[in-house]
Amino acid sequence: MEISSIIFWAVLIGLGLYVVATYNSLVRLKHDVSRAWSNIDVLMKQRHDELPKLVETCKQYMQYEKDVLERVVKARASVAEARMAGDVGALGAAETEMRIGLGNLFAVAENYPELKANETFQHLQQRISTLETQISDRREFYNNSVNANNVRVEQFPDLIVARLFGFGLRDLLEFSESEKADVNVKELFNS
Repeated sequence: MEISSIIFWAVLIGLGLYVVATYNSLVRLKHDVSRAWSNIDVLMKQRHDELPKLVETCKQYMQYEKDVLERVVKARASVAEARMAGDVGALGAAETEMRIGLGNLFAVAENYPELKANETFQHLQQRISTLETQISDRREFYNNSVNANNVRVEQFPDLIVARLFGFGLRDLLEFSESEKADVNVKELFNS
């Protein structure tokens, strides 16, 4: 065998190994993003299931706060709709409404000492607060996974393999500046 044919076959085998390794790496990243989204989905489903219990508990005490309760119910529906559709952009806006609605609900609950003392309310408030923290952590994990995927898909020479096999960019779960601003608790008490 000639030296040039050995070099040709070595280059061809090396290129083949590179394509296979890159393809497998891109598949792993794609599944990391899907798993990260599923983690968010599971926590949102748990919160979705807990919210009606919280609203029902509050209804027993808050007869004059229907608008606050309706806002939470509406936000819950928007989050569920965006979650089921896998619409990352709509989910960011719906999550903000949910955060504001829950903030309003917990702030208004301060005006009802019997409600605050209610064991079911305390348990549900703690459970939903814990879920909110976990969802926040999972959002960060999701965005890290999306970022890793997007870097590989855009990075040369990996982008050649990514385009060849149809791997694409994924959307980050982003929030506008107004959606990231702290909730003004004093304003909530005055509403």
